[in-house]
Amino acid sequence: MFEEFKDKVVVVTGGSRGIGKAIVLKFASLGAKVVFNYASNDEAAKKVIEEGKDYSGTIECFKLDVSNFPQVCEFFEKIFDKYGAIHILVNNAGITRDTLLARMKEEEWDAVINVNLKGVFNCCKAIISNMMRQRWGRIINIGSVIGSMGNAGQVNYAATKAGIVGFSRSLAKEVASRGITVNVVAPGFIDTDMTAKVPEKIKDQILKAIPVGRFGKADEIANAVSFLATESASYITGEVLHINGGLYMG
Repeated sequence: MFEEFKDKVVVVTGGSRGIGKAIVLKFASLGAKVVFNYASNDEAAKKVIEEGKDYSGTIECFKLDVSNFPQVCEFFEKIFDKYGAIHILVNNAGITRDTLLARMKEEEWDAVINVNLKGVFNCCKAIISNMMRQRWGRIINIGSVIGSMGNAGQVNYAATKAGIVGFSRSLAKEVASRGITVNVVAPGFIDTDMTAKVPEKIKDQILKAIPVGRFGKADEIANAVSFLATESASYITGEVLHINGGLYMG
């Protein structure tokens, strides 16, 4: 089923750590030409390329801010110039600035909106005309269970992840006739560097609420993303795939 990725060019935003890294390595293992961006951590980005050096696909990376539209356009232009097409876009880049609304500063709201939501707009805007001309494409946006459930201290983050759902469903209707699907993968609590920082007492409370009794693995998200990018998923668009161990059943 995955032989089809050998000729595909895949762009993953926020690909240096956690779920993004797992997605990059998954597509590279399937033979795709993968390009990812990262915001600041040069060492982490180098490690991703090193880990994927023996895969059948290729990996390269660029440092850029997805909230900066001119930077995003330049990034995609470089990829188009080199490969002539981009077949799959995975919008994974995201940040948190958690605090209760009563204490939240305007800049904490703006920072999360600009990266998590405007970043998705910027990348889709930069790529969509080319995808429409080639009459084939897969856009997979990484949401979150928090966008459906809400969470105290994360009104900014929750707003972006809920916004991604509305954005994706609307875009899916705009481009379906051109052979392009747009879907959301919404992870629950995944075992990454981010969740590693959660205090043990809070982790225990979260685990009690997850029916399968564990945090998810980044590879489990990457597997779902790669499936949605296949021809086998060509009739799936405008959907939200929740992967959360039963924590939320929407």
